[in-house]
Amino acid sequence: MTTIGVDGHIPFCPKPDDLRGQWGSVGHVDPTPSTDGPPGEAPTLKQLLRWSEALAGIARTGLGFTESLYEQERFEEVLHVAADIKAAIGGNEGAEDVDGVVHDWLDSVGKGVPGYVTPKVAVGAAVGNDKGEILLVQRADSGIWLYPTGWADVGYSAAEVVVKEVQEETGIEVEVVRLIAVLDGLRVGMSRIPLYSLVFQCRPIGGELKAHPLECADVGWFPLDALPFPLAGAERWGDHVFSALRGDPIEVLYDSVRSPVWRGDPDKV
Repeated sequence: MTTIGVDGHIPFCPKPDDLRGQWGSVGHVDPTPSTDGPPGEAPTLKQLLRWSEALAGIARTGLGFTESLYEQERFEEVLHVAADIKAAIGGNEGAEDVDGVVHDWLDSVGKGVPGYVTPKVAVGAAVGNDKGEILLVQRADSGIWLYPTGWADVGYSAAEVVVKEVQEETGIEVEVVRLIAVLDGLRVGMSRIPLYSLVFQCRPIGGELKAHPLECADVGWFPLDALPFPLAGAERWGDHVFSALRGDPIEVLYDSVRSPVWRGDPDKV
């Protein structure tokens, strides 16, 4: 069983007391302010996390390729800066975790090509039934709702992992229809670690609804006008997914290119 560590959903998902917008039970998400905006404008938590993970990725990749002791020391200093940024996101509670974060990053360093740091790959399943409802699970660790998700296991194709994860998390057997989205988890705000999520439309072909006893607090079918709360990232994927479930002709949804690349505001492309 492989599932995404959904503790990453918490900082970027609407709180129960927030105003609820177009998605009713999803809540309204304000656009992320641009780093290229007026002087003095504070960066958002999403931006700080992205900078932290980008710095850590550059430093770990450098450590994987360099043989220079001087460069190794400089890359390790960069890791400490990245960890300080990450700790600042959590306030005082994160201050004590800096050394632990750096230790974990250093433990993940590999040599050569295996040490080149890239985003993890996850899969998601947008499963719709004949009533126009979508299959959603509530994570046991965070209470956040989302479509079934899981890490892409070695030895499986992405579509095979989707079928396996849906059955394990919900008890529902599915067949894959098509790929409908490729999303950056950090950019969407669905994760605290770098990952790309491949989302597949699926249709149910059997099984009985039953939540995984350890990973899921609840599971169920939900219509568009009665989605559960809090629901992660639906302001980004909701319209697209329900269009796919209705059988509308759609293109694969992906994150647009920022301008300038990387440094531009992901919400104002």
